[in-house]
Amino acid sequence: MRPGRAAALLLACVAPLLMAQAEPILVPEVSQSRIEVRQGFTGANLLLYGAVIAPPGSRDKYDIVVVLKGPTEAVRIREKDRIAGIWMNAAATDFRSAPSFFAVASSRPVREIVDERTAAIYELGTDFIQLSPSGQIDPEEQARFAKGLVELRRRQGLYQEDPKGVRISAGVLYQARINLPSNVTTGRYTAETFAIARGRVLASATAQIEVEKVGLEGSVVAAAQRWSFVYGLGAIALSLAMGWVAGRLFARG
Repeated sequence: MRPGRAAALLLACVAPLLMAQAEPILVPEVSQSRIEVRQGFTGANLLLYGAVIAPPGSRDKYDIVVVLKGPTEAVRIREKDRIAGIWMNAAATDFRSAPSFFAVASSRPVREIVDERTAAIYELGTDFIQLSPSGQIDPEEQARFAKGLVELRRRQGLYQEDPKGVRISAGVLYQARINLPSNVTTGRYTAETFAIARGRVLASATAQIEVEKVGLEGSVVAAAQRWSFVYGLGAIALSLAMGWVAGRLFARG
């Protein structure tokens, strides 16, 4: 069934039950709740769609913003500086919880929908990601490093913004497409959808997507996590064996 038909059918089923609500209600869906990463994985195109059910008598025209976040991770950012004619690592800072993937799609530019304070509360853009720096750091320096991290991951395709990435049909049904590149981190992804009118977030809903490695790579990852000590010993033994073989081959030459 096509996403538009599925959302319309869902809306027809739940609308009679929601006639008394005072706020809009979001009914989100995703095209894939599980994405398998196999050898040769080239990325995936994720479709997020659903419906926004307005209260009876409401005349609000809703904007939709979709935020897709990957698992958070600790990151160290280093700044290079030219010292004695050589580019070397200089200052560095750590972030405790940087999203491994972050994408925002909206029905129009976020700055036309909400003010900066609201955008910061709900993280409606790469400029508003809450990175949680570790330790004491000057605010200006923190902003510089945060901007550098965002720019680096934007070039890698891991941080994205599409100010016209959400299409709304009949003021009720919406859909957005977000591309996951081949270098995405595996784990649980969270898709948050926000219905916004008059500069206020009036409704939100969350969907989960699992990105998992399968096949040989998945088995290796599972083994490394389940038997980490044995896996570590095996990796060391394999490295030593390969080094010994290489040494014997070069010695014969």
